[in-house]
Amino acid sequence: MEFILVGQPNCGKSTIFNSIVGYKSLSSNFPGVTVKYSKGTICQGNEKIDVIDLPGTYHLNPTDQAELLAIKYLMKENSERVIINIIDSSILTRSLELTLQLMELNLPMVVCLNMIDEAHRKGVKIYSDKLSDILGVPVVETVGNRGKGIYDLFDMAYKVGKVNIAPKVIKDNNVQDLIENITEILGTSNGKIDKSHRFEAIKLIEKNSYFIEKISKRLDKKNLDKINKIISTIEKTQNNSSDVIISEVRHKMSFDIFEKVTEIGKPVKRDFRDKLDAVFMHPLFGYLTMGLFLYLIVFIIFGIGNLIEPFFVDNLTNLSDMLRLEFGENTAAYHILNGIIIGIGGAIGIVIPYLIPFFLILSFLEDSGYLARIAYLADNLMHKLGLHGLSIVPLIFGYGCTVPGILAARILKSPRDKFITIVMTTLIPCSAKMVIILGLIAFFISVEAAILIYVFNIIIVGIVGKILSKINPEVSPGLILEMPKYQLPSLKAILVKIWFRLKEFILIALPLLVVGSVILELVKYFDWIDGINSFLAPFTSVVLGLPKEIGIVLLFGILRKELALLLLFSAIGTQDVPSVLSVAQIFSFTIFVTFYIPCLATIATMIKELNLKYAILITVLNTVLAAVLAVLVRFAVMVV
Repeated sequence: MEFILVGQPNCGKSTIFNSIVGYKSLSSNFPGVTVKYSKGTICQGNEKIDVIDLPGTYHLNPTDQAELLAIKYLMKENSERVIINIIDSSILTRSLELTLQLMELNLPMVVCLNMIDEAHRKGVKIYSDKLSDILGVPVVETVGNRGKGIYDLFDMAYKVGKVNIAPKVIKDNNVQDLIENITEILGTSNGKIDKSHRFEAIKLIEKNSYFIEKISKRLDKKNLDKINKIISTIEKTQNNSSDVIISEVRHKMSFDIFEKVTEIGKPVKRDFRDKLDAVFMHPLFGYLTMGLFLYLIVFIIFGIGNLIEPFFVDNLTNLSDMLRLEFGENTAAYHILNGIIIGIGGAIGIVIPYLIPFFLILSFLEDSGYLARIAYLADNLMHKLGLHGLSIVPLIFGYGCTVPGILAARILKSPRDKFITIVMTTLIPCSAKMVIILGLIAFFISVEAAILIYVFNIIIVGIVGKILSKINPEVSPGLILEMPKYQLPSLKAILVKIWFRLKEFILIALPLLVVGSVILELVKYFDWIDGINSFLAPFTSVVLGLPKEIGIVLLFGILRKELALLLLFSAIGTQDVPSVLSVAQIFSFTIFVTFYIPCLATIATMIKELNLKYAILITVLNTVLAAVLAVLVRFAVMVV
């Protein structure tokens, strides 16, 4: 048996999935975050059951990759599957439109009235029994983020799967004859309308390109012409497009059901959450508040990192000294073990001071509902760059890690928008680059100088986006974005999110850090560093104005950006960077590393999401841009 969770964005679907499966996927309060479906397994009734969390979708008319994925999964052949339709009870009218479409699939189904407490707060009383009678399927009330009703929901889904309870066919006289005529052409069984073809008939009426292409492959031209003639007739009769006709019918049915099953009373006294948007989304104060939040985020992370980082740096030095005394500085064993310790210790020194605070804040912003407000406020700015407002999402995720930032670009429908957004995302200083900015600029110069680097980066990213948009002009669509409710995130959910995001770093970055450190130590042992540095000297010294010893740092920094900081200490022979590099050189090095070649994991992701040609193009573009900016910044600092 298989349970399939389906619902509109922000209905609490992923929260329910995580609570029952054991936090095997990330839940978020932002539409479009979950592009791939998540899968888990539970035990119920002495048998294992797969639970599938499909991407949030407003309807079953695929307009992007996430919605298309959901449709394809729902259309798979499987005799034992139950749809669990998660509904946000506080917006029941709109939510029911997806429910009516799911009912047309004629699959066993349970309706979950989630966030029932929010409906009560709005003064909306929902009679679940009446709703169940109308739909012909069980209805269960839940409060997902508190765990209320979750057991009853899955217990009911199990029972429904065993007895195969399918929903009623709710008919509307305005389009019923139209649907039945097309259904009959698609296939009949014993002279009766076959319900399995009803859903396809509706999709043809809605002019859904995916289903038109799919059905055209199995129907002959004669029957296709019949269907087109039937649709054309109803359009002339009602003087409207058939997709609009079916949409209006479904909307009216949803509202009629809402009126039958609800009782509207006085809302509970408004709480402070209802007043927050008056400030957070204000045309002036909204931007000031957002700027203040972002400043505080950077300041907090800088503060924690500056306090904790010296502890790890000192201990790494002590361990290296112990190994040197034990094995001798000129032995291969010392260099290999020292490389392992530097790699592991460096990873710990990155994770605890910088990544954990950043992921903690990012998770809080997602689950509290404020991340969507940032996207809303950024929409006008993104349109000035010639992009869709949702392009801000990959950029925000890029501050955590470029890889999920690039993957988040899947929510963009335009290939052109996707390419430009990915280019901009690779220029965003991820948490790995953040380590370099904090470890050099903030630690050795000032926090204000580090913030200036971020401001400079934002300006450059905007300029690059604008130039690329001018080179490849296209009108981006307006942004329709649902504002999720403000809520206090669950501490457990935030901690699990942090772990899942750190796990990627541990599984991917840690081995690269260790391998890169060991290789570098072996390069030292075999005395190859001078040769590599001399080969890169024309670029390192002449172009960037840095000591030639840093060439090896830039080369191995491609493995993982935060490795560049550890290698820098090793290359210059001290952790007191200002004693070797001038302020202008520190800025030049930081700017170059911030913008140059993406890490190997990022390059691999770009090849997967775009192709090899575009990945190489972006890599070359980043490196050239980084060199130009590093030179300009170095001369600017020298002049100042």
